Amino acid sequence: MTLVTVLGWVAAAVGILLGLPQLIHLIRTRHTEGVSLIAWQTLLVLNLMWAVHGVLIGQWNMIVTNVFALFTTVPILVLMCRHRGLSLTKVLLPSVLAAGVVVAIDLAFGPAAYGVAALIPGTMVNAAQSVELVRSRSIAGVSPAFLVGAVLNQALWLSWALLVPEVGTIIAASLAIVITAFNLLWWGVRRVGVRAFFPYPERQAVPELAEG
Repeated sequence: MTLVTVLGWVAAAVGILLGLPQLIHLIRTRHTEGVSLIAWQTLLVLNLMWAVHGVLIGQWNMIVTNVFALFTTVPILVLMCRHRGLSLTKVLLPSVLAAGVVVAIDLAFGPAAYGVAALIPGTMVNAAQSVELVRSRSIAGVSPAFLVGAVLNQALWLSWALLVPEVGTIIAASLAIVITAFNLLWWGVRRVGVRAFFPYPERQAVPELAEG
């Protein structure tokens, strides 16, 4: 078994498990404060488009990672919609449509164009969480294990892509690893007592997540 194969499947395993700590954290704490809805909507876009990209380039590690990741991404969105009183259909539909657009670019223009297009949701998913970590008055809903896993996940995918080489993944993962590292660092800064910068206006208290 080659190093490329090993890295690809290790990255796949981390990607599959990535959302699990955040899902468990939401179920356990029944709070979503500090968790970005936009980030998880965008992560759904990424799961869908990378699964299809994996099919197009024949990389099973990508396919398996993103198909199984849906089993954490979708439940997290369901819990957030329930907690915040949002329509699940209205939350999921934009993600499905956006994924369709990026897949169309992949089919029409190839992997390099896909990699550039993937920068948009790839940057948005992590940047949206960055904004939430900086501005939210509480970060009680954020799982630190998820933030650590996000950095590790991008490092593994970047290493794999450089060895393959796979230009679409190289482009997307290079920027993502910088932002995920910032998110982990800023979570630590908030935990030691730094308050929110440019905090959101006072929000109406949200109820705890319903049990069951």
